[in-house]
Amino acid sequence: MDDASAAIDLVIVDDDTETSCLLQRLLSQQGYRIRVAESGQQAIAAILASRPGLVLLDLLLPDMDGYTLCQQLKQNPLTTEIPVIVLSSLVDSIDKVKAFQVGATDYITKPFAVQEVLVRVQNQLRLAQQRQQLSQQNALLTQEVHERTQMEQALIAVEMNYRSIFENATVGIFKASSQGQLLSVNPSMARLYGYESAQEMVATVADISRQIYLQPKRRDELVVYLNRFDKITDAESEVFRKDGTTFWVSEDIWKVWDKQGTFLHYEGIVHDISERRQMETELRQQRQQADRLLVNILPYRIAQRLKGGARTIAESLDQVSVLFADLVDFTAASSQMTPRQLVKMLNEVFSMFDQLAEFHRLEKIKTIGDAYMVAGGLPTPNDDHAAAIAQFALDICDAIKQFQRPDGKTFQIRVGINTGPVVAGVIGRRKFAYDLWGDTVNIASRMEATGEAQRIQVTPNLYERLKDQFQFEQRGYVAVKGRGQMMTYWLVGRL
Repeated sequence: MDDASAAIDLVIVDDDTETSCLLQRLLSQQGYRIRVAESGQQAIAAILASRPGLVLLDLLLPDMDGYTLCQQLKQNPLTTEIPVIVLSSLVDSIDKVKAFQVGATDYITKPFAVQEVLVRVQNQLRLAQQRQQLSQQNALLTQEVHERTQMEQALIAVEMNYRSIFENATVGIFKASSQGQLLSVNPSMARLYGYESAQEMVATVADISRQIYLQPKRRDELVVYLNRFDKITDAESEVFRKDGTTFWVSEDIWKVWDKQGTFLHYEGIVHDISERRQMETELRQQRQQADRLLVNILPYRIAQRLKGGARTIAESLDQVSVLFADLVDFTAASSQMTPRQLVKMLNEVFSMFDQLAEFHRLEKIKTIGDAYMVAGGLPTPNDDHAAAIAQFALDICDAIKQFQRPDGKTFQIRVGINTGPVVAGVIGRRKFAYDLWGDTVNIASRMEATGEAQRIQVTPNLYERLKDQFQFEQRGYVAVKGRGQMMTYWLVGRL
């Protein structure tokens, strides 16, 4: 008896006594706790009374059809996450589509093979467990993003407070005529612009447009705004010091009238914001660098969702192509290389793989030692992922020939490919990683592990999808861990 299955409760909904007894005997032998319902109402009562790990549901029931029951389970928040495997003697594809539309996770046609039922039950329970783990991990990730946001807001508040103190300590005050001449300045204003005294600055600056502003038309722009609104707040400009160097100021400028409403002059307050501008520039560069790093670690769409505060970053994808590639006899070759040579060679090989993956619009998932994993059709689904990953496999098999081993021979790789559904998402509490899970990934890895040097072994799923576009050779049956004997094919080239 499997300890993992012993704690799992299953509900069989079928009014066919023979089928129900067969399933009950089969699954009980595997250690599952079994409850049986012969009608839809009995099933609902049993499921609500104690939430099972999985439901096996017949479509033909005496009081309601299986579609209705499945739909009710999926609409109820208490039962929506329970996997439902439909058992039916109906073989019409329309019936299967309808079953999946109402929320079924799998469909088994009667009469069924015993081993098939066991494998599908185990697979659905495993996927449900993975989804639950991803949900928990993403909750922790969401909490971390929230904490980081709070820290950034605190930093912004500190920066604003520092800016206020700094600007008030360097405030300058001036009066200027409508013709662009300084009428008076305070000592802080003179020091700000590098003059020995206020008198020196007033005597020296005869034309504000030319001697103060780096852009000669800047004062004209400010005057146009003042004529319309009478006041300017926080106008930022780059200006000259006495010695010709430049810095940034923020100005508040307003018009002054006499009691009769006649315009007299302009007055203003000037703040030196050079340090703040520099800090903003550095902060902007750091954020751009962080954004580039995040996009380099995660797919762009996933990175944008993470930055946008997505609460859950996990999804099931129906059609994805997965490739594993591994350097042949790498351990023996690496023993003849220094650590620096080893890292340099791997970097060159995988950088070349990265370029080819980008060219074929594939998503690099990760490297594990001397193994390389790439996928197509995610995170944004597309129709040509299988052909793209097949061509990528042919390209890397050809490109690896340019890399030499220490013994003078060229490196060789083994490649395995599979296509099918996967679960994809971001895991980890402190370091983000985008990864894939599911039977499709496991079988792709087995294709590489049981392959041969400089050959590309693929599953029947990929062969059926691409047999009209690429050239294949039938290899025959291969023992695949967890799946038994499987027919596989060699991908040879394009037709």
